[in-house]
Amino acid sequence: MEPCELSANTVIAHPRALTDKMTLIRDAGPSKFQVIADFDSTLTRYRVNGLRGRQTSHGLLQQGDAYYDAKRQALYDHYHPLEISPVIPIDEKTKLMEEWWGKTHELLIEGGLTYDAIKKSVANSSIAFREGVSELFEFLEKKEIPVLIFSAGLADVIEEVLRQNLDRTFKNVKIVSNRMVFNDDGQLVSFKGKLIHVLNKNEHALDMAAPLHDRLGVDIGEEDEENVNMKERRNVLLMGDHLGDLRMSDGLDYETRISIGFLNDNIEKSLESYRESFDLVYLNDAPMWGALELVSRLFSTEAS
Repeated sequence: MEPCELSANTVIAHPRALTDKMTLIRDAGPSKFQVIADFDSTLTRYRVNGLRGRQTSHGLLQQGDAYYDAKRQALYDHYHPLEISPVIPIDEKTKLMEEWWGKTHELLIEGGLTYDAIKKSVANSSIAFREGVSELFEFLEKKEIPVLIFSAGLADVIEEVLRQNLDRTFKNVKIVSNRMVFNDDGQLVSFKGKLIHVLNKNEHALDMAAPLHDRLGVDIGEEDEENVNMKERRNVLLMGDHLGDLRMSDGLDYETRISIGFLNDNIEKSLESYRESFDLVYLNDAPMWGALELVSRLFSTEAS
């Protein structure tokens, strides 16, 4: 079937299948629904003021020590081409990603990263959310629908981006990412839990999901029981910017899943694979209004 373009930046390859999924999710209700989203270039914009820049949760971080910043950049220059290589087998690439993330974390600890440096890095960065993200989170919070952010980045950086760039804190938002442990002086001393890199982020890591934290790791929300309840929410809206992000729901025994893909670059080369893999595809760094419209159609603004 030829794609049905609802706008210049929206592509739906199989509109009937999407409609059927929406009906199933609507009939089950919001109590059976959750949202799983990638962070970098999905919730955040791919370009700001026309520039790509270092706008990821890893890339924006400056330790305050030029020597360690340069060493982390050297790791990026070495491993990133391996990450995107189409010829390296997945098992071998997984080991390389574990190496890269592990060495990067060691440098952050060795270089004495502080929480203040994270705050300053975020304040000095150009990272920005897509238009409509705050409104989407607010709608989902009112419906008591959880949002699970999966990221191979740094949870504490993501939380600081949320604090500095959104108007308020959302108690329905949880993060599965690499979480730091700071001492009483606000200096990084270790990382907590399993290392998460670009090839292993999925709902198998749900036990690591945590609500947003206040400074230095004070919980804002509640944990364990909510994580169990999320596994019972078997209808899913999944949002990502890579085909690999579709694996984020691998550990969830879902019944119905609607997937949104943000195709930000190399559109002509990648559109065919994206439109056949995702239920909806948004092009050219599109805003989040389409996702908000979708969930509004699933669950009206009337009382849940």
